[in-house]
Order: sequence, then C-alpha cells, then structure tokens
Amino acid sequence: MGDGRLALFALDATRTFGQEVARELGLSLIPHEERDFEDGEHKARPLVSVRERDVYVLQSLHGAPDASANDKLVRLLFFLSTLRDAGAARVTAVVPYLAYARKDARTQPRDPVTTRYVAALFEATGVDRVVVLEVHNLAAFQNAFRVPTAHLDTAALFARFFAEQVRGEAAVTVVSPDAGGVKRAERLRRALARRNGAEPAFAFMEKWRGGGRLAPGRLVGDVEGAVAIVVDDLISTGSTLAHAARACRAAGARRVYAAAAHGLFVRGAAEALAAPEIDRIVVTDSVPPFRLPPGPARDKLTVLPAAPLFAEAIRLLHEGGSLVELLEA
Repeated sequence: MGDGRLALFALDATRTFGQEVARELGLSLIPHEERDFEDGEHKARPLVSVRERDVYVLQSLHGAPDASANDKLVRLLFFLSTLRDAGAARVTAVVPYLAYARKDARTQPRDPVTTRYVAALFEATGVDRVVVLEVHNLAAFQNAFRVPTAHLDTAALFARFFAEQVRGEAAVTVVSPDAGGVKRAERLRRALARRNGAEPAFAFMEKWRGGGRLAPGRLVGDVEGAVAIVVDDLISTGSTLAHAARACRAAGARRVYAAAAHGLFVRGAAEALAAPEIDRIVVTDSVPPFRLPPGPARDKLTVLPAAPLFAEAIRLLHEGGSLVELLEA
C-alpha cells in the first residue's frame, strides 16, 4: 500500500506476527523504541511522527515466558495513549488474542467481569477502534466496549483448510463442544457449504461447568460415518476437545479434527490432545504453540497463518471498506 497516512506498529512481543502482517500489506513496520527500567517499569514511543496518520498497533495478549498477559496489556495501553498524545488522527488496537475475554459474566457471587474492565481500560486510552480475532463470547465482547470494535472470526480461514481435507467425503459434521459455541460452529458449517457445495450436518455437546469443574454431557446430533470437525474459540487444557472427540468416536465418527483460533496449550494439554480419538489439531498463529512440547499432540498440529486476514482487515478499515465480504470469503 502506498498510502503514507497508514502507520503500522507491532510491539516487540508481537513483532514476528507484525512483520507478516506488514509484508501482506506491502509495508514496513514503523520503528519504535521500547525501554525497560531496572525497577520493572517501561516506556515505549514511536521514533517517527504519527501526526494526522491512521495508526494501527499490533499486540497479542497471551502470556509468555518473557512477558505476562498483564505486562503486555499495560505496554499496549500506554503505547496507545502515547500515540494519541502524539497527534495521531486515528488509533486502532489490533489484538490477535484478547486476554481476559473468557470472564464475561458472573458465575459466582461477587465475581469480576473482566471483559468489561479491560474494555474500560482501552477506552481510557482514547483508542478509536479495537480489532480482535475470535473472542469467547461475541455478544459479551461487543456489549462491553463503547468504542467501535471489529471481530474477525475464523470461519472462512478454517473453511479453506477443511474444504480440502474433507473433499469427496460422503458425510461431514461440524461439532460445537458446548452450547455456547453453537453460533461459531454454524458459521464454519455455512462457510464449508459455500466452499464445497454440500451442506455439512451439525452437532453439539452438552456441558456443565461449576466451581471450576467440567461435567461431561451427551452428544446431540448425528456423526455416524462422518468426518467430525470440532471447533472452539481456544484450546487451554484440551480437555473439552478431547471429551468431544471421544464422544464423536463413540457415536461412530470416522475421523475427528479439533480446530480453535487460539492454541494456549497450558499444562495438561499435551496429554489430553495426544488422545487417539483426535486425528488432527488446527489452530492459528495468534498464539505461538511454544507450550506444546514435541510428542504425539505436536505431531498432529497444523498452524494456519492469520496475518493475511489481519492485513486485509486493516486495509479495508483504512480505506473505509466493509469487513463483511472478507469474513465470508
């Protein structure tokens, strides 16, 4: 893109992903400085003028060995405010993985609603828009923010991949691992139908969660003789997807794919996802799979690049276009 008004930054923790987005846009990342102080404080500043420019800042908010989610969030918030103070015409936060998005409702007395609190922090910076990928609860995310948001889902991205994997199959079923993910699974089901012409079936798992414990439920829907694609927003311990895969196999599924936008792969995930009922695990690179060690689960892993999706979204937002066609491609 030759428009000099667009400025793209990627903070250091997300620099590799940012470089891929910049490459897709035909741009270079705008240089900036991040400086750490001995007492644990830090600062970040752009090294060129951003006055009257349309600025996009990439930072994925997953925890990592060298920086917690909290540290990344604070660095991003401070930098967004710095850009506003420096005279940017518009500032957009581009957040491939949004921390604290899972806690969107009170499930116990006096529970926090961290989705809303994080939204308030973004708003306090004066940011104009927040762009995220595949949040846990889309309605809660949209209602939490008073500034405009753009939600990128993975339906088209996963549909392109799975269309090749299931081409020629007599039966395909898209499965939600719980009732809360039904709309996400339905988006993938429709996207696959547009790709392959055939209408996949749909199923979902009943699930109850309370007191931090998961109670497995039954499979609702038909997967007998089908290739089952179990889709979720993220993989944490992997127990939810492993249970869904076992249920699908017990109900007669021939193969089971597990797909999620964000692969967190916390402790226990390698063991859960090594289950023979899961044939392949598919995630995006919104979170690098650094926690998943070599072994059976890692051998089944496919990581899809999300940079082209983000690059096109940034281009459309900068040019005043609509994201609808992008998400249905």
